[in-house]
Amino acid sequence: MSIIVWIVLGLIAGWLAGLIVGPGGYGVIGDIIVGIIGALIGGAIASALFGLAVTGLNLTSIIIAVIGAIVFVAVFRALVPGARARV
Repeated sequence: MSIIVWIVLGLIAGWLAGLIVGPGGYGVIGDIIVGIIGALIGGAIASALFGLAVTGLNLTSIIIAVIGAIVFVAVFRALVPGARARV
């Protein structure tokens, strides 16, 4: 995937994860970072469990990235005191 696709996928996934986990998003840059990390985490989990991969800007990749971003945000908030409002 090109860097532009990773950025767009990261923005979408980070924004959706911010809405789901709450309390809102993390700003454009924060959403991109959370989404890209989420795509990497989600891709590793989906590959190990189901043989799926993040392959581009499609629905499957977005779902995998959002799930990975939610996992990332949840673990980050659990490990870092006071991280509820920031990532």
